[in-house]
Amino acid sequence: MCHAGRGAPGGVPVENAAPAKPARGPRPRASLPDNFSGQAESKHVGAAFELRAQEFLQRQRLRLVARNVSCRGGEIDLIMRERDGALVFVEVRARAQRKYGGAAASIGWQKRQRIVRAAQHYLATQISRAGPQPACRFDVIAFEAGRLVWLRDAFRADEV
Repeated sequence: MCHAGRGAPGGVPVENAAPAKPARGPRPRASLPDNFSGQAESKHVGAAFELRAQEFLQRQRLRLVARNVSCRGGEIDLIMRERDGALVFVEVRARAQRKYGGAAASIGWQKRQRIVRAAQHYLATQISRAGPQPACRFDVIAFEAGRLVWLRDAFRADEV
């Protein structure tokens, strides 16, 4: 399942693409609404990186199919389609520093397994069973200290 045969995996630094950095220093707690949490802020920052990744991939002539597709077992940040029709399931990760291996290294075996599970669910529920299943692959867009790195064919479904 899910391999388009797009060459060897490997990171290709593509562009400097960090969202605007917040002002330095602690933020006054009084300025935040009562229901605002660090987790909500993290989701907002994650959405900004996902948008940057989507825009980058669209400049590479991929077409957006869906965003934030989830099922009980996992979630896919972006689903794109190549010009040849192949589906590309994209995980977007960002890290401010390369500490502990950086953004790409943070996608461990369990995370890959959840992404594959969500992709299988998407294919089973959204793709017509009448025709052949489209070729597909798993890419990672990693923001390493603000620099966008596109890992095409980062992993395969049969590896998890």
